[in-house]
Amino acid sequence: MTWKEMFTSSIGKKLIMGLTGLFLVSFLVVHAGINACIFANDGGIMFNKAAHFMGSMIVIRIVEIGLFLGFFLHIIQGLILTFQNNSKRKVKYAVNKAGENSKWYSRSMGLLGTLLLLFLILHWWHFWIPSRITHAGLHNPVFYDGVQMHNMFALMKVTFTEWWVVAVYVIGCASLAFHLIHGFQSAFRTFGVSNKRYLALITELGIAFSVIISIVFALMPVAMHLNWIK
Repeated sequence: MTWKEMFTSSIGKKLIMGLTGLFLVSFLVVHAGINACIFANDGGIMFNKAAHFMGSMIVIRIVEIGLFLGFFLHIIQGLILTFQNNSKRKVKYAVNKAGENSKWYSRSMGLLGTLLLLFLILHWWHFWIPSRITHAGLHNPVFYDGVQMHNMFALMKVTFTEWWVVAVYVIGCASLAFHLIHGFQSAFRTFGVSNKRYLALITELGIAFSVIISIVFALMPVAMHLNWIK
């Protein structure tokens, strides 16, 4: 397969979706681990140190560029595939039995992906842009071991005082769960895994991962809003 076919053919688009999807899964694991630092309940010390490490390491900042490219490539290819699939279904069957052959979330990846994109834009606006560019809400730094750091923990507490923000984040996390449940096993099918035993195992692992990672993300705004975290 040529590079042009990777971006133009249906198989190529699915391969890119699978590769970028698995790359983004690794980001989710790291991000969830950093978020989980708030549950140390130490006034945000562990979380602020972890956030500072991620924002000050040059290697990680370079990886961020690849991360953003991965996000946008995954989203763009996903939307293209959705439009192409929908255009092939212009002639509707008299009786629609799609539900008998696939789960609703596997038929709604375009919608789930769009919800995730809106959620990501809000998340970047709340945290990434202030921490990297504007420093809005971060004018009172903290010092640990003589090192000045952004107080991202305080910014989180202020952000999640708004109930509607918490609701949007929880909806985003629910969308993430269903998106991952389908996408995880779909990626391995694209890579050629066809053994029913392996696919069943991959599906079960994908469901477990999707649910756990999404709950960890959703617990962050909920715990902040309900003052479980001090």
